Amino acid sequence: MIEQTCYYLDADGMDQKAWHLMGMDQEGNIVAYARLLPPGTPFDGYTSIGRVLTAHSVRRTGAGKVLLEQAIERTSGIFGDYPIQISAQCYLLHFYRSFGFVEVGAEYLEDGIPHIHMIRE
Repeated sequence: MIEQTCYYLDADGMDQKAWHLMGMDQEGNIVAYARLLPPGTPFDGYTSIGRVLTAHSVRRTGAGKVLLEQAIERTSGIFGDYPIQISAQCYLLHFYRSFGFVEVGAEYLEDGIPHIHMIRE
């Protein structure tokens, strides 16, 4: 099921440079995912976490928190001690703030969804 109007595979060409973090349920289905990007991809001087998602079946269970905790930890472990920049959906600002991310710049539309850049030093 496609929830958002993002009908493309690797449109930005960064999947091959990324580490892909996946969480699976008891049956082996992928229920959580995040893409971990090295410094300079796509933000100069920053690592990045993107394409953060959880399946409906695990929403409101804490899976999203575990996913982001692991994404932050593994991004630092793989790429070193760099600040992390993300492109956050605006309705999730409180969620990302709870992990130490702060907004930078102005709101913008990506795939018709309001986003804002956030940084975690």
